[in-house]
Amino acid sequence: MDVIEVLRVSRDSIMSNRIRAFLTTLGVIIGVTAVILLVSIGEGARRYIQTEFSGLGSNILIVVPGKTSKEGGTHMGTSAVRKLVYDDALLIKKRSRHIQHSVPVVAGTSLIKHGSKSRSTYIIGVTEDYFEARSLTIDSGRFINTSDVDSGRNVAVIGRTVKKEILGEANPLGALITIGSTKYRVIGLMAPKGVTLGFDIDDIIFIPTTSAQVLFDTDSLFNITVKVRSEEEITAAKNEIKETLIKKHAGEEDFTVFSQDEMLATMEKILKIMTAVLAGIAAISLIVGGIGIMNIMLVSVKERTREIGLRKAVGAKNRDILFQFITEAVALSLVGGLIGILCGMAFTWVIPLFIPSLPTSLSAWAIFLAFFFSMSIGVFFGVYPAKKAAGMDPITALRYE
Repeated sequence: MDVIEVLRVSRDSIMSNRIRAFLTTLGVIIGVTAVILLVSIGEGARRYIQTEFSGLGSNILIVVPGKTSKEGGTHMGTSAVRKLVYDDALLIKKRSRHIQHSVPVVAGTSLIKHGSKSRSTYIIGVTEDYFEARSLTIDSGRFINTSDVDSGRNVAVIGRTVKKEILGEANPLGALITIGSTKYRVIGLMAPKGVTLGFDIDDIIFIPTTSAQVLFDTDSLFNITVKVRSEEEITAAKNEIKETLIKKHAGEEDFTVFSQDEMLATMEKILKIMTAVLAGIAAISLIVGGIGIMNIMLVSVKERTREIGLRKAVGAKNRDILFQFITEAVALSLVGGLIGILCGMAFTWVIPLFIPSLPTSLSAWAIFLAFFFSMSIGVFFGVYPAKKAAGMDPITALRYE
């Protein structure tokens, strides 16, 4: 029996019971669709995070108090963690040849008021260099400058959301808003930035670092944001920061320096694990689909016992029967795989239209992997029924009622 004849017989056998064939392939369709869709969601999330991080500025190092161990978490030791102070940021800028900006950052939330309107929002104390380091732009007015920081002036640069909810449509420049119990004059309005990593940049008020320390009654910093001159200098800058602060902190490395690339790598690692786990769970339905194919093929062997006996009687060899039934099993799984791929691609393209917050990214390797597994399942689960058919005694098969 030649290949063309085998394919023709397989087609006729499958088409003779279309509903059963469709139900048989349904498990494969669902499995392939789920694998492609879940991998696409994972890849979309990874690319989304990459884009969001790039929007926060490039070549950034963050210095935070407390030593983070390799296993994660902050290592406290036997004594309290030394806090970072304003002078630490100044010393980093002074001692390092690879740093463009070193910004002492104070952060917290506070109640803000203007007239009868009030709400709680995020307050960040920064210096003039923060805006360039974080690639932030002004829409009207000006940024915080050196004079504001040195004198601890009560001035504020507000985001679009703050303006809309507190000041309404009025010109914000020159307006007085109350933060905590202190009045601040608005000197600038940020250009729209939107939500980054789930954090609304437009719903922030920036004030001088020194003013924020007074507002929150603290001399410690939330972190020190460092802008490195170039990507090639990040490692050298990191080493210089460590060396400078260890000397200032009496030989103790009671702080952690990490880059955005390290944060991104950690998040990508987590996402890859999640994607692999989700794809593995989805692949279980492929196995279920394969079992369905094997079950139907066993039924088909039973139903076609006399046909098998007749073919053997006219000269068909065991390998011809084996090849025939394996071809039918593979055909079922491949058809299911192709339909599943089309469904997966369709869902990947359609979902962001209805759920913009759920990014997807179609991955060629996921399509190839799903197709390969669907074909493999047809071969794997088709072997046993095919062997059973090929091993039949022709005399016994012909006598089967």
